Amino acid sequence: MSKRTVDVTNNIEAHPPRFEAHIDDQLAMIQYQLRGDTIVFTHTEVPVEFEGQGIASQMAHIALEHAKTQNLRVLPLCPYVAGYIKRHPEYQSLVD
Repeated sequence: MSKRTVDVTNNIEAHPPRFEAHIDDQLAMIQYQLRGDTIVFTHTEVPVEFEGQGIASQMAHIALEHAKTQNLRVLPLCPYVAGYIKRHPEYQSLVD
């Protein structure tokens, strides 16, 4: 499958807040919680028909860049985000 480029936004108004990408009429997201100076990534979801197109990876990259620029520590409870950090050592210093 080819990679699809998506626009990822931080929807702080959602409950819980999330990084999201709208694909056609579908929503992909990484949900998080803020706990002081720590961002806790809790869940990643991509519609089945868009899996394997790099969407979760793009969202994780944007979410972790946000954490880095905001000087937030990262607690990756979500298995996808935890795996992304393992594959991208430049983000390992953010993890508590």
